[in-house]
Amino acid sequence: MMMVSAHPVILIALCNMTLFFKYRYKFQDNRYTFVICYKKDSTYKKDSIMKEHTIESCAKAKMAIRDTLDVVGGKWKLVLITVLRSGKKGFNELSREAGISPRILSKELQELEMNELVSREVCNTKPITVQYELTAYSRTLDEVLEAMEKWGARHRQKIVSHY
Repeated sequence: MMMVSAHPVILIALCNMTLFFKYRYKFQDNRYTFVICYKKDSTYKKDSIMKEHTIESCAKAKMAIRDTLDVVGGKWKLVLITVLRSGKKGFNELSREAGISPRILSKELQELEMNELVSREVCNTKPITVQYELTAYSRTLDEVLEAMEKWGARHRQKIVSHY
């Protein structure tokens, strides 16, 4: 078998700042094989938040990310949390501000309430109205939301500048 070409296709940074260069090799018979090379980043600081990469720490990190995405993943949960950051809102007001259908909103609010991120208050009015607000626990997502907002703004600027 004679190798025809080698192309770098992926650059991945993991939690210990080790860089993985993945090369794709194409052979004459149109089969591909992949080779991974490792390079340690010299800017890695032991006393930073990052921990030494082990199989166990990687598995814990993946589990924590999956757990987070199970709670706030999807199209609407973070949007609803962001809308509720400005204070209590009624069901119809939430639906209108978030641009979400009532059926989906109901399901998303139930899940957020189950995960103790949103509280629901039934008001003694006629007709009965329901107010939703963020819990104190939901404030633990503030850093995540701020980081996502910054990244989203930078990403939008980058994409828009290409057109």
